[in-house]
Amino acid sequence: MENFEGKLFVFSAPSGSGKTTIVRHLLGQEKFNLEFSISATSREPRGFEVDGKDYYFISLKEFKENIKNDAFLEWEEVYRDNFYGTLKTEVERIWAQGKHVIFDIDVVGGLRIKKKFPDKTLAVFVKPPSVDELKIRLKKRKTESDEKINMRIAKASVELATAPQFDKIIKNYDLEVALKEAEDLVGEYLGLNQ
Repeated sequence: MENFEGKLFVFSAPSGSGKTTIVRHLLGQEKFNLEFSISATSREPRGFEVDGKDYYFISLKEFKENIKNDAFLEWEEVYRDNFYGTLKTEVERIWAQGKHVIFDIDVVGGLRIKKKFPDKTLAVFVKPPSVDELKIRLKKRKTESDEKINMRIAKASVELATAPQFDKIIKNYDLEVALKEAEDLVGEYLGLNQ
């Protein structure tokens, strides 16, 4: 199993599109043998987020040192001094377990992973019903200020324009339908739907 090189499943979308819900659902499907890729971030934990489970929370200084040392598969300064990235050791850790990697990641990072592993990656864009619906979902979370929500909405318009660069697009208008579609895509990519 040592040299197992699994597949990579990238799920990207603007905040509030439902990608995290879809990824959690897929992780619950044992037949797919998926493991969640934990991103590193320089931001503070929100709500009930746990270090080493939701994210690797590292200092801005440590994040920048990792960039200098080429420790990331991809990284992005999503907002000023708010960095997110995937450590190379994270994919190695998951492949060492003989599992496939699933990412819940921003669009820039998702496309970078697809570019680095074009033959092993299925990149899926989760499209929300509308930007207005996104705003409603983000407000319902009650985790961020109006200013932060407005920043996310402005960013969402830019992110939506990248959708055609992904392998597949799931329109999350109805969650049950989107979950089924995600299962079908992953199963097909793994060759389980014969």
